[in-house]
Formats: sequence, structure tokens, C-alpha cells
Amino acid sequence: MASISKEIEIAARPEDVWAALRDFGAVHERLVPGFVVDSQLDSDDVRVVTFFNGAVAREVLVGIDDETRRLAYTVVDGPLASTHHNASAQVFGDGDQRSRFVWITDVLPHDIAPRVSELMDHGIAVIKETLESARVRSE
Repeated sequence: MASISKEIEIAARPEDVWAALRDFGAVHERLVPGFVVDSQLDSDDVRVVTFFNGAVAREVLVGIDDETRRLAYTVVDGPLASTHHNASAQVFGDGDQRSRFVWITDVLPHDIAPRVSELMDHGIAVIKETLESARVRSE
């Protein structure tokens, strides 16, 4: 199984970054607007996301842990035809006004890992830009 890890520093309060991440149904508005162009909840723990390239994926929420600021989900249907795709994202405080965002994805088959890594690079850059812009607007 390929395991891909991305990490980025964000100039925003950890509680604000966590609030955006844990809002599972509003990923297209609060976390990665433009990267995800739409997200519809099928139920409390299932969302259908549409990406910037028109790809659609069905994701199931595995869990939200407010204490550790960690969210985990699995992709059960998506355009990459993975046989396994599980991911988690976690927010760590780095002082009062900074956060460290860690996103880890485990995926099979191995040959789709480079594409997943590329998409994660794009997504995490949008996360940083979105959350830092939100901080500036709120000041």
C-alpha cells in the first residue's frame, strides 16, 4: 500500500483551521474552494464531492476526534479506481496564531499514488491559501 503524507504550516489559529476541517459537508466552501467545487451530504457521514476537473467521488466519514483535531474518511467510489483509499487530516497548534496541517492518505493500487500525491499537493496549497485569507478577512 502506498502511504502519502503532506504537511504545511498555516498562519491561522488551530481552532479556526479545525473548525473548517471538521465541517465535513462544507469542504467546498470552508477548506478547499475551487479545488472541490461542490459537496453534497447524502447522510451525516457520506458526502459526494465534485472536483475542479469534473471528477466525482463518494466519501464516507470514518470519524471526527475533537480532542486531537483529527478527521478520517474513506473514498468508496471515485475516478481513480482505487481498491483502497483511506485518509486522515489533523491540525496541530504551533502557538496561538499558527497551525500545522497534516494530511495522510493510504491508497491501492500503488500505481495511482503519484496522481494522488499530485492532487494532494494542489489541495493542501488551496487549504493554506483559503485559511490564511479567511484569517486576514476576520482581522
